[in-house]
Amino acid sequence: MSFSRAAILLSGTLLAGTGVPAGAQDADTDASTSAPTANTADGVPAGRGRSFEPAYFAQYGPRNALDMVVQIPGFLIMDDSNGQRGLGQANQNVLVNGERFSSKSDSVRDQLQRIAASEVLRIDLVDGTTLDIPGLTGQVANVIVADGGGGSGQFRYRAGFRAHNTQAQLYGGEISWKAKAGALEYTVSLKNNNDRFGADGPVILTDGTGALIEAQDTKFSGGFDNPTLAANLTYRPSDKVLANLNLRYGRDYYFRDDPEIGVPAFGSVRTRLATVRERGPEYEIGGDAEFPLGPGRLKLIGLERFERDIFESVVVDAFDDGSAAIGSRFTQTNDIGERIGRFEYGWRMFDADWQLAGEAAFNRLDRASGLFDLADGGEFVVVPFPAGTGGVTEDRYETILSFSKQLTGKLAFQATAGGEYSRIEQTGSAANSRSFQRPKGSASLAWRPAADFDTTLKLSRSVGQLSFGNFLASVALNDENQNAGNNALEPSQNWKLEFQANKRFGPWGSVTFQLERTWFEDFVDFFPLASGGEARGNVGNADATVFETNATIKFDPIGWTGAQIDVNAAIIDTSVVDPFTGEARFFSGNTIDFLELDFRHDISQTQWAYGASYFTNANAFYSRRFEVGRNQEGPGFLDLFVEHKDVLGMTVNVSAANLLGATQNFERTVFAGDRPDAPVLFRELSRRRIGPIFRLTVSGNF
Repeated sequence: MSFSRAAILLSGTLLAGTGVPAGAQDADTDASTSAPTANTADGVPAGRGRSFEPAYFAQYGPRNALDMVVQIPGFLIMDDSNGQRGLGQANQNVLVNGERFSSKSDSVRDQLQRIAASEVLRIDLVDGTTLDIPGLTGQVANVIVADGGGGSGQFRYRAGFRAHNTQAQLYGGEISWKAKAGALEYTVSLKNNNDRFGADGPVILTDGTGALIEAQDTKFSGGFDNPTLAANLTYRPSDKVLANLNLRYGRDYYFRDDPEIGVPAFGSVRTRLATVRERGPEYEIGGDAEFPLGPGRLKLIGLERFERDIFESVVVDAFDDGSAAIGSRFTQTNDIGERIGRFEYGWRMFDADWQLAGEAAFNRLDRASGLFDLADGGEFVVVPFPAGTGGVTEDRYETILSFSKQLTGKLAFQATAGGEYSRIEQTGSAANSRSFQRPKGSASLAWRPAADFDTTLKLSRSVGQLSFGNFLASVALNDENQNAGNNALEPSQNWKLEFQANKRFGPWGSVTFQLERTWFEDFVDFFPLASGGEARGNVGNADATVFETNATIKFDPIGWTGAQIDVNAAIIDTSVVDPFTGEARFFSGNTIDFLELDFRHDISQTQWAYGASYFTNANAFYSRRFEVGRNQEGPGFLDLFVEHKDVLGMTVNVSAANLLGATQNFERTVFAGDRPDAPVLFRELSRRRIGPIFRLTVSGNF
């Protein structure tokens, strides 16, 4: 419901575009026309495919490494670590000095923001298949950072203001300090990730014939804050020994208020107040140590994560005819934990890189739910809801053997093979215990026939991540929906075929095409229960095809120095058989397509920059037993910004968003019984105003 691109984009958010500064084009060079590799033993410079020196980014006035990475033409930061099973193999496409980021909770963007731009020696863009880090394919940015001894600080303040329905966003930003003392390097940061959102407008309810049932005057407003204190320590007593320790503690605060006035075609006027509140602490303690052992190197990793969510939803309807108010209250406390131990042993043999990895991951959910109805005396009384309380644990073990080899000067190959064993146990009213054995693996080829063109082809077999909350029942009061639990839920599996091609056009920019085809088994979606309800469950096979392109077009060759357009677009075709109707449809609520255009102009020989962006997307209808609907914002968002890179030594960015007046749009059809044959109970349609959004960002170094 909030205006948040991060929640919509399938492949990550594309930030401001890049241009080629005059006299700096030679900084974008190819160290070799052969395929890049991380191994000097292969006779190719280590990790050097395509390099960007600091001079390339100078016109943008970067404050940190993130400001530089997002300016690499044709490159998007990908980070799926927070949603993956355990730690697993590498899935982040950014490295620092050839190493993966060792924290799971901190995003790649957060960690890049804590590295001063002055410490970056260069950024190498290579194909992940050519590296000795299993799991990486496609374009990978390797940020080479100086081993300096001085300290550096970063700060960023972000405020936001909306014209309608929302509080001011005043306390967003981060401050961090990075320093080194002998063999110990440490970074300490304090951050608050926050936002405020809202919308207002009419909601119309009609019956199956189109006759008015009720007209509603509605609005909603809310926000969240996530203050977090983090520390990352790196100890390097020698060139061969490395250890990391990551500490993170934060708290979540979320609120949302939905008042509405319903005027029915016949009957009394209804006044509703719906509120949602959520809060709770979270922490992560993680570390790793890497050192030589025998013919190779051993890396040991450990991690402990915990999060507590305390949730409450209340809906109360009052009537102007004096009749008693009606309402419900739903509470839920979730204790979510994850404990991981992992080893990775890599060695060089037969002119190839080998790695044997093993992981044990223990995930847990303890949930206590409460359901209450409003009594005549104004007190909430307990309604039995045993299916909403219980626990779920998963003990998972996996072993993967990886092989990476430079086949020729232009062709690299990587393969992984292994499997996992997991045991899932559930307690509460629907106790159950099951175990699974699943194969996993991948094979990829990277081909670079020319310095300005490279391709990657990858086939992989993977296991999906379950949401433990689907094992237990829950209630959505304001939507008048209830999800039953499913103690027989199984992780989905899939085969995925990926092809990526990157073509560079010198000073004109670059373009990347990616095609993905995925075949799912045991796909998870809503399915009907024999008791008459619905739950999340395995509904059979499904498939998806994604075509995505990311292009950078620079205008320096025609004399418009520092100006460019970035294009990120995708078409997503998905198919699953609806378990309620037996007909093929899109994945429920999935993105069908999106388009984002970003224009940026850094005015030559000045500290000024300005730009604009446009975003639009389309979502599929969601499908449930008794209703179908769609929730999306649009039709399109237009944003403008102005930036000055030296205001008392700081960078100041002012932006105005949603200048085309995009709205928050929701529609659904609710049936009196099972779809599709039951008569329509009502149709709901809303187009609610979001209004313009203004933001101020101030960043600097100290």
